[in-house]
Amino acid sequence: MAFKILVLLSLLSVLLLPCISAEEEVVTCSGIVPMRGRAEVISITDFGGVGDGRTLNTAAFREAIYRIGHLRRRGGSLLYVPAGVWLTGSFNLTSHMTLYLAKGAVIKATQDVSEWLLIQPLPSYGRGRELPGGRYMSLIHGNGLHDVIITGENGTIDGQGDVWWNMWRQRTLPFTRPNLVEFMHSRDILISNVVFQNSPFWNIHPVYCSNVVVRNVTILAPHDSPNTDGIDPDSSLNVCIEDSYISTGDDLVAVKSGWDEYGIAYGRPSSSITVRRVTGSSPFAGIAIGSEMSGGVENVLVENLNIYNTGIGIHIKTNTGRGGYIKNVTISDVYLNKVAKGLRIAGDVGDHPDDMFNPTALPVVDAVMIKNVWGEDVLQPGSIQGIKNSPFTRICLSNVKLFSDKEQPWKCMDVSGAALGVQPSPCTELASTYDVSFCANAV
Repeated sequence: MAFKILVLLSLLSVLLLPCISAEEEVVTCSGIVPMRGRAEVISITDFGGVGDGRTLNTAAFREAIYRIGHLRRRGGSLLYVPAGVWLTGSFNLTSHMTLYLAKGAVIKATQDVSEWLLIQPLPSYGRGRELPGGRYMSLIHGNGLHDVIITGENGTIDGQGDVWWNMWRQRTLPFTRPNLVEFMHSRDILISNVVFQNSPFWNIHPVYCSNVVVRNVTILAPHDSPNTDGIDPDSSLNVCIEDSYISTGDDLVAVKSGWDEYGIAYGRPSSSITVRRVTGSSPFAGIAIGSEMSGGVENVLVENLNIYNTGIGIHIKTNTGRGGYIKNVTISDVYLNKVAKGLRIAGDVGDHPDDMFNPTALPVVDAVMIKNVWGEDVLQPGSIQGIKNSPFTRICLSNVKLFSDKEQPWKCMDVSGAALGVQPSPCTELASTYDVSFCANAV
């Protein structure tokens, strides 16, 4: 009983966090999925769980979640994970539940590959992202769910990814590596106040989802860990990512929507994506769109980023054969420090799933506003290189100032738009009188 009271008090404190004065009110999109209490609290220890870091708890997690899914308590149930190290293989969540990690709790993935289930490839990718065939299920997985919360007192979900990274380096992977957390075909998902570390592959991957909030999380992986993207909203609607710190081996946040002919056929865009108040570093990009974007990406708002020690600050990437579109993107109020390239918008990035892609499926990139960007120790300001038969249009740079000890020029081709208040001087291609009125709206 005591631990149940403790959980309810802790959950109440999380609920009260947003209650600040009007003068200090912070703009947020997190209200699309509010934090909610649960009528019932159960503990993983009620199902034989042992948090000693050695005992495998896969059966305990699956049994606890089976109980939640089949008893269906009114208002849902909270699965409490107390302090300790809870070794486990992959498991599925269920609707109307909260997975709550107490202070000092670590859900640690087993490194025994046989404990990871194999599942079908995503239809918008046609195969595993790394290899033909299926893929390993994420450590924490959900399909067709609604009203699910992962939260707590900054407990940790540890993927122990080094065994997977080494298989990737040695080219001994039998199938595509697992994500740390993935939701498919789900809605009303909230992830907050948890540390994610050492994912085998991407960390948090909502795909074919709607109404997803990820806030107040920390995501960590070594900079040399392959493909450990932080948060990848994929063919999803209404996604809010806020107030988080991410330091990984790949893009911090990457918006996606399927891969070449499979993404085109599936036809589900990513739309209404908000990324706000994210800090972090990576050898790749701070914020990325693509390169898998064949279902389309639209209505993206990114603001208040602090990106340092990173390869590319802002990266919008696609390729011939992708099809789809990237449009109505606004990125503003970005601070860059020690970045190799400030901005890159490119039409020649990324590989193909197979040789069946259509080389005439050309992506459209249109209506991209990038404003109020300040960069220090930026080696090269950037490049905007469209596709010859599908030039990028209405690309607006406003108040973008990128400083370096040795000034380097912009590189542009197959692009039109406008530039206002850009330093160093922008490329001549961004001087179209047709697009000046559009760019003026960014000021």
